[in-house]
Amino acid sequence: MDLHQLKSRIEPLRKELLAHPVYSEIASIEDLCAFTEEHVFAVWDFMSLLKTLQQHLTCVQVPWYPTKNAETRRFINEIVVGEESDVDAAGDTMSHFEMYINAMASLGANGTEMQEFTQRIRANVSVNEALNQCQIAEETKDFVRYTFEVIHRGKIHEIASLFTFGREDLIPDMFLEIVKELKAEAPERMNGFLYYLERHIEIDGDDHGPLSLKLMDEVCENDPIKWEEATLVAEQALKMRMHLWNGVRNKILLRSEVRV
Repeated sequence: MDLHQLKSRIEPLRKELLAHPVYSEIASIEDLCAFTEEHVFAVWDFMSLLKTLQQHLTCVQVPWYPTKNAETRRFINEIVVGEESDVDAAGDTMSHFEMYINAMASLGANGTEMQEFTQRIRANVSVNEALNQCQIAEETKDFVRYTFEVIHRGKIHEIASLFTFGREDLIPDMFLEIVKELKAEAPERMNGFLYYLERHIEIDGDDHGPLSLKLMDEVCENDPIKWEEATLVAEQALKMRMHLWNGVRNKILLRSEVRV
């Protein structure tokens, strides 16, 4: 088992995910609002995934010492800077999560559920209990629970696989084009969200893909059990993303039925 075999096994799922019908259901800014109200939870839990990688692959303790792989160390820290301390369209420093929240507000999306969720997290309520109190799709809750299931197992090769194959490079060109078309209708409402998407794609671009694959080679080594476990997580991650999109699509379709 190796990286090539892992990628071959997940390719059918990846293609299915990129062709998910949720994108074609987004026909208005209101539909996009419904999308963001669920997707924001994936934007939030991505940071916990990233921070877990930082804990495993860089030194965040005192006294400090240099970790084994300097290239991996730099890769993870660069992503943390980009995701946690980027610059928005106005030049203000903020995380991509905060950028997304601001974009939702401009769109007119309801950010109450995420706001109350993060308040519970700050008050040391468990992720599972905080999710239970949210009025969001069950599919969204399942998605976040799976992320934390992998994190809590503590296997770095599984966490890296979820990060590399379940989160990166999964924004299809079609979705970007839909957002650009909606921007033509109401640029003031759409500017923030389009900036977030384009910035996210730019940050994830040239170097991150190849380096994340190098990361997989490092954490799986030549251990066939680790490669198999990493493959199973990658497959399940893509299935959970489809599960999330199914819930979002149902929410959009339900809105359309009510509107009619």
